[in-house]
Amino acid sequence: MSRDRLKWTFTGDPNQGGPDAGVRSITTNDIDMVFQPIVDIATGQLFAHEALVRCKLPQYASPQLLFLAAEKEHACGPLGRVIRQQTFERCQDTALFVNVHPEELSQRWLVRPDDPIFFHEREVYLEITESAAFTHYDLCMSVLKDVCARAGVHLVVDDYGAGHSNLARILDLNPKIVKLDGALIRGIDKDPRRQIMVRHMVALCIDLGAKVVAECIETAEELKAVADQGVHLAQGFVLARPAFPPPGFAFPLAKQAPTPGVLRARPPAKPIAKLSTQESGLGASPPAPVAAVPRAPHGAPSVPRPTPKAPKPPSKPPGRSPSKPAVKTPSKTPAKGQTPPAFPAQPKRPPPLPGTR
Repeated sequence: MSRDRLKWTFTGDPNQGGPDAGVRSITTNDIDMVFQPIVDIATGQLFAHEALVRCKLPQYASPQLLFLAAEKEHACGPLGRVIRQQTFERCQDTALFVNVHPEELSQRWLVRPDDPIFFHEREVYLEITESAAFTHYDLCMSVLKDVCARAGVHLVVDDYGAGHSNLARILDLNPKIVKLDGALIRGIDKDPRRQIMVRHMVALCIDLGAKVVAECIETAEELKAVADQGVHLAQGFVLARPAFPPPGFAFPLAKQAPTPGVLRARPPAKPIAKLSTQESGLGASPPAPVAAVPRAPHGAPSVPRPTPKAPKPPSKPPGRSPSKPAVKTPSKTPAKGQTPPAFPAQPKRPPPLPGTR
């Protein structure tokens, strides 16, 4: 017997037959779950992890091959149940993004009351692609909304902006979170037109009450670019690669992003005071106060002002009372027996004293 024929000898391993073994035979022992962090850009803190399936069987080396085979066998429902069971057992104490295949909605596996999704203690985000939300719109409106209401989970639309559908119809699903298509994110730091597109998409999602995730971020420059466009959450190799146990992450913008409370700690703006008449001059300092000089009553001899050179006032004229003149300006009431003129003459203003300008 040749060596080539020995390779076809059956050893009792049910997986030896390759694809003929079928997706329905897959158990939790045949798959691994890895987790990738999703980070809040504003704070640099962990928001959640996305659960990603990895099959141990060689014929299903990639998740795409695994789900293509499941679609052919109409086994998306049983496969999704196994994946969720492994997911929630491995990662119990964190918020999770869980992918849902649209065929699971039509096969009604997700609505079973014993599904693991109903027993997770933290936030759960059910993630469905934009194309699936379009092709299975009625099921998403009925099944997903029913599950979200009963289990307290949130809907996520993935690959938003991939061009599969009318954007308004997708947003009618009222998702809690929208994940931008990776094709919009790769190289966004070098494409101003794509930055404008992402900025407007983010503004639309915010107006409709949804947060935005940018995934497939591979460089710090791409992360900075999506942050500048208002994106809320980030995911990609620049933060961490999928792994189990759930990995830590390095956030390149942590030192650049403002920490909470910085804006509130800034001193308030100074109040704008109203300028008085004397302070309204351009750059002029207010004049020094000048001692008030008493004004003589009408008809009385005027009191000479001190000259700038004399440090003391001159002697009082004869006939005046020896008493000191009052500091305050006397009353303008005319003396008894005198009639005030209709328009009293104003005394000539004396020259300013030295040092008052």
